[in-house]
Amino acid sequence: MSAPSQELVDPAVHEKVMAEAERIKAWGEAAERFARDEVNQSTINNWLEAMGVDNPRFRAGEAPPSMAQVWTMYGLGGRPSEDDPLHSMMRALTDAGFTAVLGTNCEQSYERYLRVGEQLRVTTALDSVVGPKATGMGVGYFVTSRNTWYVEHEDGTSEKVATMLFRVLKFIPRAKAEA
Repeated sequence: MSAPSQELVDPAVHEKVMAEAERIKAWGEAAERFARDEVNQSTINNWLEAMGVDNPRFRAGEAPPSMAQVWTMYGLGGRPSEDDPLHSMMRALTDAGFTAVLGTNCEQSYERYLRVGEQLRVTTALDSVVGPKATGMGVGYFVTSRNTWYVEHEDGTSEKVATMLFRVLKFIPRAKAEA
């Protein structure tokens, strides 16, 4: 029988982690950033080739819905802002000794296809922090962030076009003798 959650981590550490999670969750949709480039056919073509997808619809000015994240990725030299909720929570967990990370899953939903020429922005919010949990990898917290993508229209309005819940396990690795 596994130990109750509160016995997995020092209670003071758990309290500090959960207080930081509540503080960051209160930011709401933060870390707003705009895509470097408008939706463009060249990037769509490269993505189609990399993914092995061939669909005439995507060669004629529409982007596959699952490309939403591509437009707002940081790039090789990019760094998250200080107000990025996911990275702020990850830093807090690292500081508390939870140094390893494992991506667990993501859930995406799409409102509509994107079209060449559209400008996107994304916001990030901390959705939840659950733990501590004992897993085969070690003891840690499941951190879920919520990204929301918007198309910016010329009249100043925004239209939500996609969302993603992204969940990772931030944990203290089990010692090899425990494995």
